[in-house]
Formats: sequence, structure tokens, C-alpha cells
Amino acid sequence: MNILVINCGSSSLKYQLIDSESENVLAKGLCERIGIDGSAITHQPAGGEKVTSKVDMPNHTAAVKYVIEKLTDEKVGVVKSLDEIGAVGHRIVHGGEKFAKSVVITDEVLKAIEECNDLAPLHNPANLIGVNACKELMPSVPMVAVFDTAFHQTMPKKAYLYGLPYEYYEKYKVRRYGFHGTSHDFVSARAAELLGKDRKDLKIIVCHLGNGASVSAVKNGECVDTSMGLTPLEGLIMGTRSGDIDPAIVSFIADKEGMSADEVINVCNKKSGVLGLSGGVSSDFRDLAKASEEGNEKAAVALETWSYHVAKYVGAYTAAMNGVDVIAFTAGVGENNIDAREEICEYLGYLGIAIDKEANAKRGEEITISTPDSKVTVMVIPTNEELAIARETLRLCLCVIKKQ
Repeated sequence: MNILVINCGSSSLKYQLIDSESENVLAKGLCERIGIDGSAITHQPAGGEKVTSKVDMPNHTAAVKYVIEKLTDEKVGVVKSLDEIGAVGHRIVHGGEKFAKSVVITDEVLKAIEECNDLAPLHNPANLIGVNACKELMPSVPMVAVFDTAFHQTMPKKAYLYGLPYEYYEKYKVRRYGFHGTSHDFVSARAAELLGKDRKDLKIIVCHLGNGASVSAVKNGECVDTSMGLTPLEGLIMGTRSGDIDPAIVSFIADKEGMSADEVINVCNKKSGVLGLSGGVSSDFRDLAKASEEGNEKAAVALETWSYHVAKYVGAYTAAMNGVDVIAFTAGVGENNIDAREEICEYLGYLGIAIDKEANAKRGEEITISTPDSKVTVMVIPTNEELAIARETLRLCLCVIKKQ
């Protein structure tokens, strides 16, 4: 079965067509500037060159239409017709407490997702637009929702509750939800597989380190804690997000700068993190490394502060699980930034961690970077959220077929 994986943003749409039997990516692409002047689609068939076309995409329905056209195109397409797409898997950012696992999309499911919109106002509405656009153009094709928050729904109350009046949780479901769950699930499972062990017998810390970043504690196959909270703003210092701060800072800056609370939160989301700490040098860790090498003190401090905060979370989650067997680095920075991995692990000597510098010198590879005598196995595992979504979609579609 060929499965189309859709990741829909407010003005973008990423896609991959995956052969579920071989798990090969047949084609992938990106629709950009949807609803904005200058919209375009970039499409790349497996083994082929990227092809970018400037097209008018006033809405997401038009974008999905162009995706289908590219996939079935005589020159750059990989299937002859829409009939060769057996199912669609959609990334949905927030499932709240309603969804602890992936589900086949029904009208009831769509309504429940919509009820979570106030928890992810920038993401869920866009995700729903993508679902509805696909339903309009492919009404007979089964669709599955895979939630970023689902994997973290195994957290106990002691991990997800905030120190706020309990009524706010009861009335508004104010709690830690966590994100990047599809990645944390995939990477922790893959780590166990590579070690030839059952995930249920391991304590694993996954460091998903990209422009958005989070850490999770996976004990005996279940997430018991994670760094992101009610929103993706909490936790680690990120590319442009502040991560953990004293909440009183919001009103303090608002008073000093004559800003509203929403404006300060916008600064925390879009102008902070390593971008803000570096004095505006960049949110890209490669640019920061270059600036640091050239003597930019703020860039150096930004990188040092970031590494320190990652190491603190690893330490906290080691305590939360009363030990750790595996630490896995993933996502753009985690997979490719050699110095960042080494700097984080330098803080973890008390765990008996020893890094093999030759192994750590590799980028973007599935590899163990700790030495054979290291008391904790440290790995680099490239994440593959699209494949994880395709697997979930296939699993649920096969379940539906069996019931029929």
C-alpha cells in the first residue's frame, strides 16, 4: 500500500509518498506560501532531481490538488493514478487528553481535534485544513490522525501537573502535554531495536534537538516525563524560543517595555532562544558556531547556555527514572552537531559516560558514539517522523480491513 503522509502548516504543506511494504520514500515535496503571493511547490521523486514550480495556491485544497498532480505526472510522478494511494496519514500537533494514540479520522474525531484548537491555535487549525482538503479531493481514501502529544499521554500526574490551583486543570486542562511525540516514540523504539533489546527493559532519554527541541524520559517503553509543556514554548532553550523562564518575567517586561502579555509571549516564541541570547546573530547553530569561532562572545555564550540546559534535563530525567541505560540524540542539531553532543556529554561524566571521538565525528548516521566501557550507551539516531506516521496509518487501516 502506498501511503501519503501530510504535514500541514498555516501556509505550508510537506508531503511524502511511502511504499508501506518496502518503507521506501517514492516521492516527497513542499508547498510553500499557500494563500500568499509567490506560492510554489517543490517536488522530488526518489532518485530524481527537485522540480520547483510557481503555481497559484490560494488555499490548502489547491495545494493538495497540486501534490496529487505531481505524484501522478507523466514525467515526475511516481504513480499512475489516485487509485494507487491507499491511505493518508496526517500529522496533528495537539490531541489534548482526548487522544492517547493514533486514530482513523471520522467526523467525531475531527470535532474532538477542533476542540483542542485553543491548546495549539497556530497548529491544529492548519492541520485540520489539510485533513479537510484531502477529504474533499480523496473522499474514499481512509485517513489517519497521528498526534504529536499522544506518546506523552502515559506521563503520570506528578509529571504533567503544574503547581497551580487544581481547578485550572479541571476546567481548562492546563497541564504539561509535550510535543515531538512521534519522534520520541520512533527514536526510543529504534534504540532498543539496534541494541537487540526490548524497549520495556530499558530506561532511555531521547534528546530531540533541532530549532524546536525537547527531551523525554522513556521508562519500560512508556514516556514518564518530557520537557515541553502546555505549549512547545516550555523546556529547553531553542532556536527562537526561550524555554523555561520565571513566569513573572512576562509582566515585568510588559511593564518596562509598554507591551501586552501577548506581545511578550510573541518575543518568547520568535525572538528569544539562541537567536536572542546571541544578540540576533542567528537561530541556526551552524551560524552560531562560526560566529563563536570568529570571537563573537554572545554567540559562544548562547551555545554554552544551550548545552548546559540540555545536560540539566538529562540529569533530571536520570533522577526521574532512577537511572538511565541509553541516551539518544536526534533531529537536526542532535544528528549533525558534533561539538554540541560532546559538550552535553562532558556534563555527564558522573554517569560513567565516555564518548568515542572518532565515532562522534560522524554526522547524520545511525551510530553508537559511546565507548564499549561506557556505563551508559550514547547513540545518534536520525528521526523519521514521516515513516512513523506511515507505519501508524498502515496499522490502523489493516485493523479496519480485518474488522470488515
